[in-house]
Amino acid sequence: MSDAVGYALRDGVATITLERPQARNALNLAMCEALIAAARRAAADPGVRLALVRASGSVFCAGADLKEREGMSEQQVRTRRLRAFEAYGALEALPMPAIAVVEGPAVGSGCEIAAACDFIVATPAAWFATPEALRGTVGATQRLPRVLGKRLAKDLMFTGRRLSADEALRHGLVARVVPAAELEGELEALARTIVAAPVQALRLAKRAIDRGVELDPAGALASEIEAIEAQLASGEWMGKRA
Repeated sequence: MSDAVGYALRDGVATITLERPQARNALNLAMCEALIAAARRAAADPGVRLALVRASGSVFCAGADLKEREGMSEQQVRTRRLRAFEAYGALEALPMPAIAVVEGPAVGSGCEIAAACDFIVATPAAWFATPEALRGTVGATQRLPRVLGKRLAKDLMFTGRRLSADEALRHGLVARVVPAAELEGELEALARTIVAAPVQALRLAKRAIDRGVELDPAGALASEIEAIEAQLASGEWMGKRA
């Protein structure tokens, strides 16, 4: 895709990789643009069954690139921040399952990128932090409170507390913690399961869950019924093809 983000497709799995290890994968404008492009590429490709979001190096993402921000005008900072929101949104909007693979620190924007995926697989070396307010800015105030609850999210934001992989697992931010030596095997097993599943059923289920959590119970049920009707109309109900 670019020097900032890699893109590879193999056996139905698109791997989107943060590729700025020399800068601890800090998020700059080029990475924002490349993440948007990578997400759009995956979304437009019917051959993509699963997206993995990974990072080169020992740090998943150290947050915003503060060096880039030096000398920026107020409007430039605003533009850069809005493109970051578009990048997170593009990942969140992927129609197929998307898994963040976090093998090291995920700070600020790193938390946003990981949380924009459907779930997170982490190694014990991973940790999560959102110290934006302590650095004199505002960010990471929306997704994390929905996952962690507002009190823990405020603890992280107001104190700079680091949430370890095991703590993140207990609080629901991380779905699985896997020893580093077993990670690739775990990802291969996940990929086999997801790639072999009916494509539309997974996509409809993802859409129903994402919509449902934002609706009242009646609206959420209506969203699931809509998904059921779409799946029935496709002729692929319970994996059967017309």
